[in-house]
Amino acid sequence: MSQEPPRRTQKEKEPIKYGDIFNVSGDLASKTVAPQDAAMMQTAESMVLGQTQKGGPAAVMQSAATQNERAGLVRHDEATDVAGNEGVTVTETDVPGRRIITESVGGQVIGQYVKPVPVAQQAAVGGYKQQNTISIGEALEASAQTAGDRPLDLSDAAAIQAAEVRATGSNVIVPGGLAATAQSAAAHNASTDREQDKIKVSDVLSGATAKLPADKAATMEDAQGVVGAEMRNNPDMVLRPGGVAASVNAAARLKENMNVNT
Repeated sequence: MSQEPPRRTQKEKEPIKYGDIFNVSGDLASKTVAPQDAAMMQTAESMVLGQTQKGGPAAVMQSAATQNERAGLVRHDEATDVAGNEGVTVTETDVPGRRIITESVGGQVIGQYVKPVPVAQQAAVGGYKQQNTISIGEALEASAQTAGDRPLDLSDAAAIQAAEVRATGSNVIVPGGLAATAQSAAAHNASTDREQDKIKVSDVLSGATAKLPADKAATMEDAQGVVGAEMRNNPDMVLRPGGVAASVNAAARLKENMNVNT
């Protein structure tokens, strides 16, 4: 299902819109593809499918958003109101012999494809099952993929601590746990000049689920707590695309959408 955004010349000032690259209609079709939209879809794909799909909707959105940003038509921290308010979703439905992946923005499907799976591997109930909710630990692991190459800073550490508190239900920072490790990494990076010597997000968050003493499905209340912690500790007061708060927020939106549709 590989798609490519249309090429634009330097003289053209019109941004790439959703209607240019996907078969969508209404308000969404006229919306400019924004960097934060692409980041949310990358996070959702990583959480549900284990990685961003080559040539999939997230990759197409990222390419279009990058072109729009380079042309000065959108800001790096910008998101459309449709994606921001109504969310992006990736759902996985198993039926005998195949898995149906559906990806949507603001309730409109922008990509759907089928993956064959052995029937013996399925644990279908009543003929099919939908993707389970995403835990906070899984959301942290997703951010290790989407933002893993970036040096971990104070805002990341604050968000990780808030996520750990939400996952465990305890305000006590576990020695050697994710929050403690993230705080040490942020302090190390703040006093380190060379980029190659800094500790990356993936160094701390890879395998996050196993490092948490307890875990739970991410809720919107959890997401709000993590978002607040990250923004308060970011000088620009913005969320990092594909970062910790964005990943937990995407996980919570997926849970909320599944509850609405069940």
